[in-house]
Amino acid sequence: MIHVYLDDARRCPQGFVLARNVTECILLLDSSEVDILSLDYDLGWDQPSGGEVARWIVSAGKFPREIYLHTSSNIGRIKMYEMLYAAKPEGVKVHNGPMPDELIVQIAQKDT
Repeated sequence: MIHVYLDDARRCPQGFVLARNVTECILLLDSSEVDILSLDYDLGWDQPSGGEVARWIVSAGKFPREIYLHTSSNIGRIKMYEMLYAAKPEGVKVHNGPMPDELIVQIAQKDT
């Protein structure tokens, strides 16, 4: 089981697998069991957004156990949250914001 962090610019937290674009993220979601997914929305000029990953998750039904939205785009965060929350299966948690620092530290400590 892996944790995935989608972001085109930010540093990836320790204990996560980095996906720099939508294609990489979908590949990881499709080929691995993902525990925690943290999504950015804006992934660079003229690039598909994290919203495309959210749409793929809903369409494919491949939900991680927990999803966080660390994007600085309020509109993007709201769109992804509403789409994922409306379709999530029972037991899946969708958070309308970034991972708490305590969780990031806990995962990093497990990785050492």
